[in-house]
Amino acid sequence: MYCYNVIEKPLELRNPPKAERHDELKGSEHITALTLSLTLTLKPLQRLLSIHTTITLFSFLLSFSSSLLNTVMSQNKNVSLERSAPQQPRPSNVYVGVGGSDSLCISPKRDHKSENYEDLQLEFNPLVFSSLEQYLPPHMLNLSREVKVQYMRNILLRYLPESERIRIQKHKEYRQKIMLNYPPLHREIYSMDAEKFFTPSFLRAIKENTEESFRSIMAEPCKGIYTFEMLQPRFCEMLVSEVDHFERWVHATKFRIMRPNIMNQYGAVLDDFGLEAMLDRLMSDFIRPMSRVFYSEIGGSSLDSHHGFVVEYGINRDVELGFHVDDSEVSLNICLGDKFSGGELFFRGVRCDEHVNSDIQPVENFDYYHVPGHAILHPGRHRHGARPTTSGNRINLILWCRSSAFRELKKYRRDFSSWCEECKRKKKEKERLLVMATQQELMKREMQSAS
Repeated sequence: MYCYNVIEKPLELRNPPKAERHDELKGSEHITALTLSLTLTLKPLQRLLSIHTTITLFSFLLSFSSSLLNTVMSQNKNVSLERSAPQQPRPSNVYVGVGGSDSLCISPKRDHKSENYEDLQLEFNPLVFSSLEQYLPPHMLNLSREVKVQYMRNILLRYLPESERIRIQKHKEYRQKIMLNYPPLHREIYSMDAEKFFTPSFLRAIKENTEESFRSIMAEPCKGIYTFEMLQPRFCEMLVSEVDHFERWVHATKFRIMRPNIMNQYGAVLDDFGLEAMLDRLMSDFIRPMSRVFYSEIGGSSLDSHHGFVVEYGINRDVELGFHVDDSEVSLNICLGDKFSGGELFFRGVRCDEHVNSDIQPVENFDYYHVPGHAILHPGRHRHGARPTTSGNRINLILWCRSSAFRELKKYRRDFSSWCEECKRKKKEKERLLVMATQQELMKREMQSAS
């Protein structure tokens, strides 16, 4: 997550994490968009791997350098699953992996129904395999699940550095240890129960699933920012007490807890103690339908992973939150309570990486006042922060929704004028100057013709 200084002009980054640094990508310009569902779709990798590491993971697999492939394939004599199948001309959309031992299709087979891998103990999140399966060679799609998962696992493990593999395994063990020992207080919130969690108006809008139904429950106080009533009071109370119960358990057992991000010293990652599946449903069944309508240009229709957590502000807690952008395509922020004063969110415009420190335009200033049970939905790249909570305690549920496809495509684009306000402003200015230059040239030619 980027952090910005809200006092200095222009804003300056304070130690942006490696996962967001693009200066490391200069040697990887030839990597193609083939990696769409193979890289940041890896949910457990998204918080642990840098973009550079993820690219390294697949760069050789998906490079189109024929000289490299010819050299590697001539040296590699391993027999693959694919070679064991009857030899036949390779479809034009199939790309051969390193050594020819594995292959993936350039385009996914969207109408193929992927297997469910939830019951398997794997190094990667089961959704990774479900997504990757659509890119398998046609002759593999109807093979047994065991054969397919081994094939995909070989691809993933081959290009994953040993150090990162160890980090992933340790985080997996960390979660498993918590879930084996932590006694939940409210088990009913660990699985989605829409009727008990959400307000009737929100459920009706989701059921109708149209732009009109969504807008009927929403306000849009600032361009691209939507607010609406979402959670029932009882669910808010149970979630707050569950987090409090978890923190008390952590303190009593002296268990090390991972905080939500580098900016918040208080709060908890909900995914770490069993709520990941419920939050997955929240994103896929309730947030993605709305994002598909309102945020299609920033990956809203392809949200495929999340980071869910609770933050706490007030006495003996975090007081405020500095100016920053979220590590998400779409962010959901819901106030859970309690009684408090202050803590308003302030928004200052959507920006791409290049223009994240650009000046704030007057029209971009917007302040949001929290209401318990009410949600605010906004682009993750919308620069924002939180003012000090002056009294009481404020607790918010945050869901960072991410799109691996959008992130991968973004690396090969330079024009983000469809959503970055600074790109849009510069593009309009460039067009204005071009029109002016064209007009001057035409006038010059007319004058020359007249003379």
